[in-house]
Amino acid sequence: MQGAPVIVVNANTKREQGRKAQLGNIQAAKAVSDIVLTTLGPRSMLKMLLDPMGGIVMTNDGNAILREIDVQHPAAKSMIELARAQDEEVGDGTTSVIILAGEMMVAARPFIEKNIHPTEIVNGYFKALEDSLSILDEIAQQIDTEKKEEVMKALQSCIGTKFAFRWGTLISDLSLQATRIVLRGGNVNKLNLEIKRYAKVEKIPGGTLEESCVLEGVMINKDVTHPRMRREIKNPRIILLDCTLEYKKGESMTNMEMTKESDMTDALQQEINEVALMCNDILKHKPDIVITEKGVSDLAQHFLLKGNVSVIRRVRKTDNTRIARVSGATIVNRPEEIQETDIGTLCGTFEVKKIGDDYFAFFIDCQNPTACSIILRGASKDVLNEMERNLHDCLAVAKNIYQDPKLLPGGGAVEMEVSARLLEKANKVEGLGQLPYKAVAYALEIIPRTLSANCGADTVRVLTELRAKHSETGGLYFGVDGNTGKIAKMNDINVWEPLSVKKQVFKTAIESACMLLRIDDVVSGIKKKQQQSGRQGGEEEPQETFGDQRDG
Repeated sequence: MQGAPVIVVNANTKREQGRKAQLGNIQAAKAVSDIVLTTLGPRSMLKMLLDPMGGIVMTNDGNAILREIDVQHPAAKSMIELARAQDEEVGDGTTSVIILAGEMMVAARPFIEKNIHPTEIVNGYFKALEDSLSILDEIAQQIDTEKKEEVMKALQSCIGTKFAFRWGTLISDLSLQATRIVLRGGNVNKLNLEIKRYAKVEKIPGGTLEESCVLEGVMINKDVTHPRMRREIKNPRIILLDCTLEYKKGESMTNMEMTKESDMTDALQQEINEVALMCNDILKHKPDIVITEKGVSDLAQHFLLKGNVSVIRRVRKTDNTRIARVSGATIVNRPEEIQETDIGTLCGTFEVKKIGDDYFAFFIDCQNPTACSIILRGASKDVLNEMERNLHDCLAVAKNIYQDPKLLPGGGAVEMEVSARLLEKANKVEGLGQLPYKAVAYALEIIPRTLSANCGADTVRVLTELRAKHSETGGLYFGVDGNTGKIAKMNDINVWEPLSVKKQVFKTAIESACMLLRIDDVVSGIKKKQQQSGRQGGEEEPQETFGDQRDG
C-alpha cells in the first residue's frame, strides 16, 4: 500500500504544466497573430474564408477573419476574444491588437527559458504599460470636432487601410454625416449604443457605390398593406402603435352555443363592431399613416382605407423607435389612449418606392432627425458586406473622436516614439523587471516593421532609420508611409489615429499577454464521444440525454 500512487485527476485528461504550458501558450498566440500579420496597413492582403454554410467571406478586417476561424488551443481562443473585445469597445485596431499581443508573448519567451519567474515578467510589463499610457496622453493632440476637415483626417486614415479607400471619401463622409445626425440626440457618453441603435445600415444590391447615401430620416423594407392606399404623402400625420388591430380572441378556450340561425351573424357583427370601435379611436385624430409592430386584420384595413389612411404592419421594434425619433411621434400601446401629442408631424415626405424587387417605405425631409438610415448600394453581396464592415469601423472611429477629441500620428510613429521613450526610462527601473520592461519597448516595433514588410520595403533599413529619427528631438511624427514603404512625416501625409483606439490596443495587448503568461497549468478533459470512438469493439455506455430525447 505504501508505494501505490494516489490518482487524483482522471487518467484520460490531457495536462500540461509549468514551462511546457507557458511555451505552448506563446506558440499558440504567435500562430494566431501570424494569421492576420499580412492584413495590416494600406497595402495589406485580403483573406478568403469559407464559413460553415459554404459562403465566402473576403476581408482584411482582423475581427471578421478571426471570427470565422475555429481553433482548439485555449490560449488561441482567448487571443481571438481580444479582437472581439477591441471591436466592441472601439471598433478599430482589431488587427494591431492581435499582432501586438502575439509579439508581447514572443518577447517573454527568453525570460521563461532562463527560468525567470512569470510574476517578475508581468510586473515589468505592467510598469511599461503604465508609462506608455502616460506617454500617449502627453503626445496626443486636441482637435476641434466642429471643424469637419479635422475629423475627416482621422476618418480617412481609418479607411485608408480598407477596401473602401478606392472610393475616396465616400465611406468617411457617410459615417461623419450619420454620427452628426445621431449626436443631435445629445447623449455623447452613450454614443456607441446610440449609433448601433439609431444609425441603421441598409444594404440594397444593384446600382453603383456612388449612389450610397445617408437619409435625413428612415427607410424600412415594407410596403403599405393595401394597393389602394396612398404611396406618397407630404407632411404626414403619423401614429405609431405596438398593438394588434384585430379582433381579440378569448384568453382561454371559448365555446359559443348557437340556438337560432341569426346567432352566427350576430357573433360576426360583434367582431366587426369591436374592430370599427378600435379604428374610430385612430381615425378621430385624422392620421395619414398608421404603423404597427403587430398584425392588421382585413377588416381594420377596410375601415382605415375608407378614412384615407395608409397602413404599414409588422414593423420591427427597432425600426419603430427610429421612426419615432425622426417623426416626433410616441409609440402608443392601445388605440384608445392616443393623444394629440403622440402624433408625429416632423416628417416632410412619406413615399414608397420599388428598388430592385422590393418595396421600401421612406420617411424623409425630417426636421432635425436624431436617427438615420445609411443606404449602401453595390454590385454584389460580397462588396456590400465588406463595405458594411468598413463603415462599422469608420462609425466607431467617428464616435471615438466625438467622445475624446484627441489624435495621435499613425503609421507606426506612435509605437516608435513610445518605444524610444521607454528605452530611456528603462535604466531607472530597478531589479529584474528592467529586462521585461525593455522587451515591451522592442516588441512595440512590430507595428512599423509589419507595415514596411507589407509594402515590400527593406524592413531592417527602415527600422534603423526610424530609430535614429525618434532618438532625436522633434522626430515624433516620423513613421512608415504604408503606400510606399518609405519614411515620412505623418502630419504631412495626414495619417492620424484616435487616442482612445491606440490606448485600447496597448491595454488589451499587454494585459492579455500578462494574463496568458501567468498560466502554468492547462488541463483539458477528453470528451465522452472521443472516448467511445477510441474503444474498439467494446460496448457503448448509455449516454445521458435530456428532455425530449429521453422521453422518446
